[in-house]
Amino acid sequence: MFTKQEICDVLRGSLIVSAQAYPGEPMRDPRTTAQVAASVVAGGAAAVRVQGLSDIQATRSAVETPVIGLWKDGASEVVITPTYQHAYAVALAGAHVVALDGTRRQRPDGLTLTETIDRLHEETNALVMADCGSLDDARSATEAGADFIGTTLAGYSGERPKTTGPDLELLQQIREAELGPMLVGEGRIHSPSDAASVLAAGAEAVVVGTAITHPATITSWFVDACETS
Repeated sequence: MFTKQEICDVLRGSLIVSAQAYPGEPMRDPRTTAQVAASVVAGGAAAVRVQGLSDIQATRSAVETPVIGLWKDGASEVVITPTYQHAYAVALAGAHVVALDGTRRQRPDGLTLTETIDRLHEETNALVMADCGSLDDARSATEAGADFIGTTLAGYSGERPKTTGPDLELLQQIREAELGPMLVGEGRIHSPSDAASVLAAGAEAVVVGTAITHPATITSWFVDACETS
């Protein structure tokens, strides 16, 4: 098990790759997720982010890097590891870091973000990444005890417009606020130049998912380019 300092040292200035597939897709299989995770680690990814308990377990066996795990579930606005029981299960599945909804929206189990994070820290060895959508979310998640702040939900929680690329303005706002937790840039990072701009805006690590691990979307970009040429 990694210590918090070890994970921070590994992630700082590095690339985290999100390996996820949507339900019903050909790649939606824990074995495939683990193979993709091992492939991106071979390419230099410092850590991987995966969704689902079986995927987390399979990935833990496939890589020796930190695993950020989450569980998308439910029909409410809060779907990324929405309750404490989801978070606890993600930790038990082997995630070194549990990613959860870090917005100020009502959680389905009625617990506050502080209560959720406190219990997770007390009952497991896992760290917590709060997926936020605004500066106020980041401030609240910091006060709640989050170990990492991600901009995953920028443009999806209703507080900020959805930018075409990464929300660099939000990253700059959070960095200038000097909140304390490691700042991880995530969301709509579609190219190496996007990743570089995220780090330049103040992120200490960057998460890239679709542009690396989602063939259907990547293929559609090329198809669109061919059709409009």
